[in-house]
Amino acid sequence: MYPPVVLAAKTMFRVLDNRLRVTGTEHVPRTGGAVIACNHIGYLDFIFCGLGAQPAKRLVRFMAKKEIFDNRIAGPLMRGMHHISVDRGAGKASYDEAVDRLRSGEVVGVFPEATISRSFTIKPIKSGAVRMAADAGVPVVPMALWGTQRLWTKGRPKELTKRHVPIHIHAGEPLHPTPGDDPDALSGDLRVRLQSILDELQEGYPDRPAGEDDRWWLPAHLGGTAPTPEEAAALDATRPAGD
Repeated sequence: MYPPVVLAAKTMFRVLDNRLRVTGTEHVPRTGGAVIACNHIGYLDFIFCGLGAQPAKRLVRFMAKKEIFDNRIAGPLMRGMHHISVDRGAGKASYDEAVDRLRSGEVVGVFPEATISRSFTIKPIKSGAVRMAADAGVPVVPMALWGTQRLWTKGRPKELTKRHVPIHIHAGEPLHPTPGDDPDALSGDLRVRLQSILDELQEGYPDRPAGEDDRWWLPAHLGGTAPTPEEAAALDATRPAGD
């Protein structure tokens, strides 16, 4: 089921002239297992993160919350594409499945921030990505997206048919965790790498807000009206959402 879904997504983005720019794909292994650790700024990020691995001819199996698999429409698609269901109340089974998939040579995609970043910066990240890579003996490839938040993100209406939105995707140099490494320290390194890639994507992005009301999709430190990281953390604490 996966290839037809990829083809349909690419066709839709061509029709909408969503100007995809994918770089750094030489860092995605052509064979063997790997974890792709991606930033999270919109509800469609799994599609674009998956497209970031397409030049390497890899299909990414994403770890996603169980509720998506329970959905009568999304569920069959998720199962058909062999993504990994995550029950947040009992995560060990999904973690073990991901490690088994990695050991068998598959690419597993994770969003280590766990939820969408309202500030459009990199939130504190979970250590699961580096721990599973260390357990499986595979690299972690940091990948960042920019522009996807303009189509659909937390607290904003969907604009899935919005035309001419540039979407930039970049894969960075991989980390190679080992079982003896400190997962918290490695996760800190991963966060720094993700933020560095994101900074570069934001700096090189060709579009600017069309007016004052359009500044919502820029982070505060770049003159946008998105919440600061501190404001975003407070919003997440008061209005948690299972993304």
